[in-house]
Amino acid sequence: MLAAAGFSQSGSTTWNDARVNDTAESLADLTPRRARPGEVRSAADLWLRARRASVPQIPPPVHSDDEVRAYFETVLFPSQELWVVASQGQLVALMALGGDWLEQLYVDPAWTGGGLGSRLVDLAKQRRAALDLWTFQANLGARNFYERHGFLVVATTEGDNEEGAPDVRYHWQRPGQ
Repeated sequence: MLAAAGFSQSGSTTWNDARVNDTAESLADLTPRRARPGEVRSAADLWLRARRASVPQIPPPVHSDDEVRAYFETVLFPSQELWVVASQGQLVALMALGGDWLEQLYVDPAWTGGGLGSRLVDLAKQRRAALDLWTFQANLGARNFYERHGFLVVATTEGDNEEGAPDVRYHWQRPGQ
């Protein structure tokens, strides 16, 4: 079973918004939308690219590429809201919401820093009154990102995940809820 590192509620979500893409396409043209069934493999490949680009700041994936793709196809897509952002037909960002959990948030390494992660978090906040997520303690970029977006630390572990890496749980609550 794929757990941790963003594969379940005991898992971790990783960074984004660190670098700027040099494309002429404007952010206004990059609208989040629900993923289509034929895009699930591309979403898994985006996850793999972004995750690998985060090493050594976070641990490498513990599952093979095929296991990650199978997880996206058989578990994540059927059971969670998978949101994507595409540019010229290529996925450049993704977010998975499972209940009140922000299970996945990844931006293609070439697209970080352009506001796509913020756009997806804002969408999640519009769709939920409260959100929880996990990220690795060592992932300072992600931690700063989530804290800028109003998430508060509610728990930490010393590595209660598949990677065995210390992680931190964040919570966000819509004001007045």
